[in-house]
Amino acid sequence: MEWGIVYFKARDGSVPADDFLDACPAKIEARFYAVLEAVRAAPPPQFSGGGYWEAMHGEMGGFHEIRLTGPGRRQYRLFCILDNADPDGLRERGFDRPQIAVIAGMVKDSGKKFSGRDYAGVKALGGQYSEGFPRLIAS
Repeated sequence: MEWGIVYFKARDGSVPADDFLDACPAKIEARFYAVLEAVRAAPPPQFSGGGYWEAMHGEMGGFHEIRLTGPGRRQYRLFCILDNADPDGLRERGFDRPQIAVIAGMVKDSGKKFSGRDYAGVKALGGQYSEGFPRLIAS
């Protein structure tokens, strides 16, 4: 079954992933959309990722990230959740098929790490997404 792609809409009405993508250089934004489309067309576990799509571990377990390198070797990350369930669970979430939920993005300089606080912010947004029935998504 082909998956869909949805963008998380926060309780305050913002769409963090859209805000992030709009701030990215045009080529990086286009590559993010291309990777999302490739994952959607051959969803996990079929999609191998090609180094761009990675399952996260540890405190970020349950998230996947798209990893891109941009101008000046800046590291761009787009954080997603795979939202799948049986048909009744999908209906309860407001879906007719599994979804790749695009939650938020961050950028860092090469050689730097995101802080625990940075990741906690992404996790909090993912929690808002996962708690909503139906899911909070941009239209």
